[in-house]
Amino acid sequence: MSSVQSAPTFQISPASGGHGLTLSGSAARRLAKLAEAEGHPVLLRVAVDGGGCSGFQYRFKLVEAAEPDDLRIEADGQAALVDPVSLPFLKGSEIAFVDDLAGAQFVVRNPNAASSCGCGVSFSI
Repeated sequence: MSSVQSAPTFQISPASGGHGLTLSGSAARRLAKLAEAEGHPVLLRVAVDGGGCSGFQYRFKLVEAAEPDDLRIEADGQAALVDPVSLPFLKGSEIAFVDDLAGAQFVVRNPNAASSCGCGVSFSI
């Protein structure tokens, strides 16, 4: 009699540590304001895509639900999500919200980035 074994489920647990990702107070406050304006909770999905003028680029999207394999980073009751493929590029980073002369936007303060473009949207490692 043969038995079929299922493949192990891939999960990243924030409690396992090692990723060093943080969500800043400024990002948490902005997410709370966006949730209030939308009338329901929102999550910030942060991903890294190939492309951009420096090699990789950050992608930000507001979503209502997490994917099963997302890493969830929380601060002040708000959360950001990172997929397992993007995680190695973001280890040790801070997800923040800045409002300055260049504009108001979510940013990633990434210690792994060797260089970045002037707008901070793309980077190289």
